[in-house]
Amino acid sequence: MLHITVGQLLEQKASIHPNHEAVVYADRQLRWSYRQFNDYCRLVAKGLMKLGIEAGEHIALWATNKPEWLACQFATGKMGAVLVTVNTNYRTTELQYLLKQSDATTIILMEQYRGTSYIDMIYDIAPELAYCEPGKLQAKRLPQLRNVIVLSEQRYPGTFSWNDLLAMAEYVEDAALDARMNSLDPHDVINMQYTSGTTGFPKGVMLTHHNIVNNAYYIAECMKLTKEDRLCIPVPFFHCFGCVLGTLACVTVGATMVPLEQFHPKQVLQTVQDEKCTALHGVPTMFIAELNDPDFASYNLSSLRTGIMAGSNCPIEVMKAVIEKMGARDITIAYGQTESSPVITQTRTDDPIELRVETVGRALPHVEVKIVDPTTNKELPPGMQGELCTRGYHVMKGYYNNPSATREAIDEDGWLHTGDLAVMDENGYFRITGRLKDMIIRGGENIYPREIEEFLYKHPKVLDVQVVGVPDETYGEEVMAWIILKEGEHATAEDIRAFCEGNISRHKIPRYIEFTTSYPMTASGKIQKFKLREWARERIEQKKNV
Repeated sequence: MLHITVGQLLEQKASIHPNHEAVVYADRQLRWSYRQFNDYCRLVAKGLMKLGIEAGEHIALWATNKPEWLACQFATGKMGAVLVTVNTNYRTTELQYLLKQSDATTIILMEQYRGTSYIDMIYDIAPELAYCEPGKLQAKRLPQLRNVIVLSEQRYPGTFSWNDLLAMAEYVEDAALDARMNSLDPHDVINMQYTSGTTGFPKGVMLTHHNIVNNAYYIAECMKLTKEDRLCIPVPFFHCFGCVLGTLACVTVGATMVPLEQFHPKQVLQTVQDEKCTALHGVPTMFIAELNDPDFASYNLSSLRTGIMAGSNCPIEVMKAVIEKMGARDITIAYGQTESSPVITQTRTDDPIELRVETVGRALPHVEVKIVDPTTNKELPPGMQGELCTRGYHVMKGYYNNPSATREAIDEDGWLHTGDLAVMDENGYFRITGRLKDMIIRGGENIYPREIEEFLYKHPKVLDVQVVGVPDETYGEEVMAWIILKEGEHATAEDIRAFCEGNISRHKIPRYIEFTTSYPMTASGKIQKFKLREWARERIEQKKNV
């Protein structure tokens, strides 16, 4: 096991091979060696210290896979602030909730994304920003928030620019940063990611240096990743997939990170070709888009060897196509969740093809996994379906300010209950067979029906709403809402979607909306969601055949 912090890990690699390429943004002509990248991260860390940010304080980061995001990941790892990652799809309601619940004192954000202004949203939830001195925000709705840093050269009232932050660094001595870095404990929380719960309210998963550094190290080992590898990272940094399986796994072995600011299949294929990437990450929908690009055959992907497909169930035919058509003969599948840093099981590069395409692999080193009967909690033998539970160094410290949810997730013996149904074979390989709860996985994004239901209940015409997932060829699953309107009211599917626009993330807005007068119920009055899913499939088929 590695007993080292995120910041010390980068210092170590910069010392061992300072001139080796660490970061490449091909479209920006940006190339950093490990020494240059480490120096830049130190600069950002000192700027954050000059702002008065202490170890353990929470810094929210709301941006795509920009170089600044990457620098913040390792800068906070050096000066000890907890990086709170923000989903780029968030809208005002979700952002306000996250900033308040996390007690973030600082937010670093880009100006806009896909036509949505992040600047407008931050002024909307903290209007006092327009009149305050930078660093001295006192917002009624966000009492902890003091600093707003914008990734732009343009000036916005009440905010710092990124260049302001870099300029502050010259007022902090290197020795002060080193002292701060050496004061940190590997078991300190350093990363916080929000994941929705069955209550519908996202929970802040607290991950330590020890959690994510070691998980990244063993992920890299499973891929046989080395210093000579070049990993194309098109998955978002705000997920563990991007910032643990991607960037951190690279740094544990001194490999080269080749991130894309946002996913586009052509750009991925071009980058793999031009930068001779040996590894590629993605959720199944990304690999499907790449394989189906009309110009796919024209790209030279002969450098590809390994990578990871994860984030949702990996279709067998897609895995085979990635191996055969893309040439990633050593591609692996990883399974886990944010609460487990995130990887629990992973296939190995030398596993037989059947295991690599049909299972999610076996436990990582130093990780325990068992299958239990969900009702009795008794461990089940191989071949029997039950809930997958895991224990080890990788289990989160808990949910921020939510001890009851932590107790629900982690039992007295330290086992994390994943809520996923699985079967283990005689050799310790796992197949994920379903979910205890009704989570929807759309294109690698976890969507919790209750969260959407809670929001739709706010519509003045909605009496009741039930949200379910329905199968979809492109995204794996899509969101469907069954709505009962209040007596005498009329609404269309378009009305409901318009109500959602700008308030909840695009991927959570129901693709299918049906109106009904009742739900299938049990004798005790519980709604039978499995029957709603059956209704949904029938209704969609009927409409296809019309």
